[in-house]
Formats: sequence, C-alpha cells, structure tokens
Amino acid sequence: MYYIGVDLGTSAVKLLLMEGNGKIANVVSKEYPLYFPHPGWSEQKPEDWWEAVKTGLKELTEGFDKSQVAGISFGGQMHGLVILDKDDNVIRPAILWNDGRTQEATDYLNNEIGKSKLSECTGNIAFTGFTAPKILWVKNKEPENFARIEKIMLPKDYIAYKLSGSFCTDVSDASGMLVFDVKNKCWSKEMLDICGIREEQMAKIYESYETVGNLKVDVAAELGLPETVKVVAGAGDNAAAAVGTGTVGDAMCNISLGTSGTIFISSKEFGVDKNNALHAFAHADGKYHLMGCMLSAASCNKWWMEEIMQTKEFAAEQAAITEDMLGTNHVYFLPYLMGERSPHNDANARGTFIGMTMDTSRADMYQAVLEGVAFAIRDSFEIAKSLGIDIKRSKICGGGAKSPLWKKMIANILNIEIDVIESEEGPGYGGAMLAAVACGEYASVEEAAEKLVKVIDTVKPDAEIAARYEERYRQFAQVYPTVKELFPKIQ
Repeated sequence: MYYIGVDLGTSAVKLLLMEGNGKIANVVSKEYPLYFPHPGWSEQKPEDWWEAVKTGLKELTEGFDKSQVAGISFGGQMHGLVILDKDDNVIRPAILWNDGRTQEATDYLNNEIGKSKLSECTGNIAFTGFTAPKILWVKNKEPENFARIEKIMLPKDYIAYKLSGSFCTDVSDASGMLVFDVKNKCWSKEMLDICGIREEQMAKIYESYETVGNLKVDVAAELGLPETVKVVAGAGDNAAAAVGTGTVGDAMCNISLGTSGTIFISSKEFGVDKNNALHAFAHADGKYHLMGCMLSAASCNKWWMEEIMQTKEFAAEQAAITEDMLGTNHVYFLPYLMGERSPHNDANARGTFIGMTMDTSRADMYQAVLEGVAFAIRDSFEIAKSLGIDIKRSKICGGGAKSPLWKKMIANILNIEIDVIESEEGPGYGGAMLAAVACGEYASVEEAAEKLVKVIDTVKPDAEIAARYEERYRQFAQVYPTVKELFPKIQ
C-alpha cells in the first residue's frame, strides 16, 4: 500500500508518497505566493494551498497504482488563522505564524488576562505567532469579518476539510492556538470566552494518528484516487517532523535547523517550566512534548551569506572555519533577526554582533552567526534540563543539518551526541507514517518510528572543544540581558 504525507509549508507544499515499508516512492513540491500587505504582516490565501495540493497529488501519484493509496495525512505550518463563513467561503487571507501584527493583543493576554491565567487554562502564555491573538486582532480590527466567522481552523486542517468534509484538528496543532487545554486535550471554555468565540466554531479534536474521514466522492474522482482513501488528522509541522525523525516516547530530542529553528523534546508526562519559556504541547504520538522555537535559524545563515557576503558558496565559506577555531571565537551574534520566541518572547529583539576587533576576520563573523544559532538553541535546552529532563543525544533535521560544521558546533555546544537520519523529509515523512498507523500498517506511532527511522551517522562532542564552548556559552548568555532594554529604543 501507499501512504501520502502532505507537508504544508510557508513557501511551498511538499507531497511525499511512501510505501508501507517506509521507502519513499516519489516527492513533489508546489510553491504558492506569500503576501506582505503591511510591514510585519504575513498572509497566504488558503485557496492557493488547495490548488497546489490538488495539482501536487495528481503529479505525485502519476505512474503509480492509485488503487493502492490507502491514506493521506499532514504536517503543517502551525498557528495560522483560517476563517470560513456559513457557506464555507474563506473570509480573509490566512494570518500566518510569522505575522507580527498581534503585539497589542499578545500584551493584552499576557498582561491583563495574565500569564498565570493563560498557563492555567492552556499550559502556555501568549506569543505573537499564536492563533488566539490573531482571533482578537480580527475581532478588534475587522469586526465585520469577525461577525461572519462560522469555522476557525488551522492551515493543514483546511486541506483536510477540503479533502474529506471533516471539520477537524489534531491535538499537536491545536496546542499552538492558545485556546486549547493541552493537559486535558480539550478546548478551554475560558479562553474561548476571552476570545469571544463559541465552541461550535472550533473543530472536532483528534489524535494525530486517527482517521477523520475518507476522500469526498467528487475530490476522489478529480484526483483519480479511491474513495476509500483515509484522511488522517496529522500534526503540526514540528510534531510531524519529530515523528519523521523517530522523536517519540520519553526524553527523546530533535533539533530542526529550518528557516526557524526548534528543539523538540518528547515526554510521557505533561510538564511546564516556571516561566513558560518553552511551549508545552501535545505530541503526535499520543503523549506530550516541550518545544523551544527560535524565529531565525538557517535563515540567519542565508541572510549572512546572500545578503551581506553576496555569495552562495556556503561550503567554501565554511571551509575557512577550522576545527581549532571552535570554542575560541571572541565575536558573538544574537540571531534575533525577526525578534525571538523561545525563551525570551521578545518581538523587539534584533540581530546583534558584539566583540569585534581590528583583527576580526570574515571567517570569525561567519562562525559567530552559526554559533549564535547553536547557542540560542542551547538556551532552550538549558530550560529543559532545569526540569530534570536528561538528554544524552538528539536527532537533527532541516536544511542547516546538511552542514557538517554546524552539526559539529551543535554537538559540542550542547555537549550531546547528534544523530543523522537516513530520510531528511521531516514533516512529510512523519505525515505519511501517521497515515500508515491509521491504516493499520503499524500498531502505533512508536512502532512505525522504530521500524522506519534509521540513523546513518552520529556526530560526537569532543571533550576539549565542548569545554571551550562551555565558557563561550556563559558569555553569550550574558549578552541579551545586557542589551535587551536598547531594542525597543532603536526600532
């Protein structure tokens, strides 16, 4: 049988066709526009996603026995607000995860409703990217649109709705809305009241590996797929990527170096750190996870190379950073090019270099950029350790994980072993695995991960380099608290 994973990203949808034994049979990618109607705003049209998914599904299955397609599931960009009216028309473009217009609503939630109240109701506090502040923004700024809302959904759930007619979401994606009681896996009535919305406007909640319906008759006919194809709830992109890297069970870790960066720690038990610096979300395996999310990771690398150095020769530039330089750099970089989420929750934070002297080289500056991202990941790693979570190793994925140098830095800065896996498809592969579980190919998400995810290399820390980085990290950790009061003044 075949299983399809749909990775609905910010720049494109990536569709993956997987055989039951985990072999990837085909991968197709379809781009769609991203709109910035005002500075700091970020939107997409859900209709564009749907057209890209339909076109991509036809291309993905071309030349394969379509009768053998058993299930479709998802990994999707989180937090985006999709609103439909009573006739199922999209009311306005989706407000995305990286949209910054909600600072006023975020401040209202954190300061007037109160962080302790939010944490009590949902396990989390408000971040500008979360969905609840977006709902409040529409309520306050576009009341005529707010009055028309019949259904509130997340990006991947719009695709599931179009495929199956099921108004659904999953526990991992719902966790990032700030209207979901994560511990008890239900909508928080208090948060719905605070946002001025009703429970019937919210989707039915499923575990990520549960079937929500089958392909609609007309959709199946259009795509040339059987009506028996199961549509499976799926997960938010980070939880789906975690499934795709085998980060399931207890105290497992995955680091993702994509446009944004995450450190994802799976846990059997629900837990919250005292400052809510990490997101406490439900996981796609039926349990829970903690996640630190930084807004700029591999994008810092891209910015430095393409915008500042005006080159795309990444490997050549990194070759100048030799092993003896690791842990000896006196230049530090705060990687907050778009503000920061975890652990600082500071939309005003900005990218910052400090420590340059007359003998600072081009390689020193580039090294500082790569190390700055790794140090920022360690900030969240330290919070997880403070909760008593003992992490000895981590998987790694994302575009940045292709760099041997960056992997070596992360292994030594965190002083843990970094496992490289065979498949780099992340959310799409995780989505296909969830579909396989729902269709009975595997008894559980854990079994699928155990049988399908293969480690092909391990980067181990060097005791001497790790010791040097320990001192450097202590210095890095002092920079943000020292300069954070400046950021609002230089906007």
